[in-house]
Amino acid sequence: MSETVFTQVNYTLDALVDQIELGLIGLPNIQRPFVWKDSKVRDLFDSMYRGYPVGYLLLWQSSADRTIGPDKKQMPPQLLIVDGQQRLTSLYAIFKGEPVLRENYEWEKICIAFNPLEAFNPLEECFQVADAAIRRNKAFIPDISVIWSEETNIFEVVDDYLNGLRASRIVTEVDTKKAKKAIIKLHSLRSFPLTALVLAQNISEKDVSDVFVRINGTGTPLNQADFILTLMSVFWDEGRA
Repeated sequence: MSETVFTQVNYTLDALVDQIELGLIGLPNIQRPFVWKDSKVRDLFDSMYRGYPVGYLLLWQSSADRTIGPDKKQMPPQLLIVDGQQRLTSLYAIFKGEPVLRENYEWEKICIAFNPLEAFNPLEECFQVADAAIRRNKAFIPDISVIWSEETNIFEVVDDYLNGLRASRIVTEVDTKKAKKAIIKLHSLRSFPLTALVLAQNISEKDVSDVFVRINGTGTPLNQADFILTLMSVFWDEGRA
């Protein structure tokens, strides 16, 4: 039996977001612009809320000999993202309330709304892409990023939501319990389990690309230019320009 070139590593969503923020996982903003529609981000969070799996991530162990240009990072990345950039960008952007770089190279914030009262009704969608009508609808939390903000008290979020809802309609005791349960469940996604396949640092760019194509044949082909942009973006701050 041949030796495997990867290890399996389990994360919580909270841990992944923290490692991206610290720079330990390189999330290059120019590897590819963010190409997902907001509806795909909505569906990603809906799947996690329902407890569905959302696929493996493919990472590649970094090494010092891949440094390009002067090293200005306090914490150089230990892992590069080979497959899963759109998912990780979505998760990081929503959890941190950060904008994403669109295909037109303009920054834009994604706002996903959540209706706690419909969260446990299989005939209704509880997540929606926020538009003007949804922002006015007191049944929705218009931007779920607030749920995970470091400045947020989750119990205050529940109270604010219910108080706003009471201003527009009658809120029963059943409604109150459902809303509290749903918002707390959404907040608990920070412990959602994610699995990464981490490729060894000593395998070549060609082998990494081959792995990508073999396990993700329906994805966008990863070519040499993608690797160059990835390495420049992660290891060379000035290269982003």
